[in-house]
Amino acid sequence: MSRPEEAAPGPVVVPPEDLDLGPVELELRPHRIRWVAWVLAVLLFAFFATGALLVYVQSAGFNFRPADQVAMVVLGLILAGGALLFARPRLRAGRGGVEVRATILTRRVAWADVVAVSFPDGAQFARLDLPDDEYLVVSAIQAVDKEHAARGIGRLRDLHARYGTPLS
Repeated sequence: MSRPEEAAPGPVVVPPEDLDLGPVELELRPHRIRWVAWVLAVLLFAFFATGALLVYVQSAGFNFRPADQVAMVVLGLILAGGALLFARPRLRAGRGGVEVRATILTRRVAWADVVAVSFPDGAQFARLDLPDDEYLVVSAIQAVDKEHAARGIGRLRDLHARYGTPLS
């Protein structure tokens, strides 16, 4: 009988609590999507709140009760909260590595596991290139932010050059 192959090393991307970044030297957030998310959230809530008021004032052939109005306001709050998820992306980097927060998940990567920091032509987001042709999307650096994105990717590349493992 042959020996089973050795297990592959642990994942390159680790949960936030498993990697210490050290002092944060760079923190980036997108600009335009945050404005869009907040405006959309306010409009969604206003639309559903106004709808809840209007169905009480004017009958549409169906009897709306106060519970229906409350449900419309709650639905507006839920949708507004969903829109605000797009305001969450953030990148934090320090001596220990990089933390990438997307709309829902947060991951940390040690500098030793980052092969390159790239922003491919035509891409909407920057990315951290990892071993084995994998990558982690950095939604905090977005193409629509133009100069802000260019400065951010430059600063992130500088940190990678300082703390990352040089390629052999």
